[in-house]
Amino acid sequence: MNDIKPSRSLILGSSSRYRRELLERLRLPFEVFAPELDESTLPGEAPAQTAARLALSKAQAVAQRFPHAIVIGSDQVADLHGQALGKPGNHARAVEQLGAMSGQSVLFHTAVAVVCAESGFSAVEIAPVRVQFRELSSVEINNYLLAEQPYDCAGSAKSEGLGIALLAAIESDDPSALIGLPLIRTTQLLRRAGLDPLLALNKNGAPA
Repeated sequence: MNDIKPSRSLILGSSSRYRRELLERLRLPFEVFAPELDESTLPGEAPAQTAARLALSKAQAVAQRFPHAIVIGSDQVADLHGQALGKPGNHARAVEQLGAMSGQSVLFHTAVAVVCAESGFSAVEIAPVRVQFRELSSVEINNYLLAEQPYDCAGSAKSEGLGIALLAAIESDDPSALIGLPLIRTTQLLRRAGLDPLLALNKNGAPA
């Protein structure tokens, strides 16, 4: 294990409110700093490779600014038969994405990276989630999108909300991965980096 001080600050390198809310479940004090980088897919790059590369790049970018901190970076790419689906950004694109995923099995690659520049620790893990979409009518798709407006979500759906009604099944070994941050793998990486969420609590269950 790397020699990392328990008192190191923790930074979430993301602008995602979903990841911030998920990380709050670990009861660790942390700051948020959004990295600025190009999230385009590289030519010939598989969806899983894109997710892993971007998660690590986000963590590294923030770690350069805050070398003493432990930094978490994450990224998610939806994979429809090898085609990467990112955030739709608008209603028309979301309609197109959900129409393409209707009745299909989609693999969501959610990557998480933990980096500490000062100690030299750097690692990334991918939590795959297989999602079976129901056969969706155009009315169902439109009604869902108008109700929840998930235009900032890869794959155009929020499984933690009304989007669950679009799905027939979810297969995953890391339950929060589909929402945006795989907490099982995150805690594993944090422990490897020297920050154990359970050991960081005092006897009253609050951050020490």
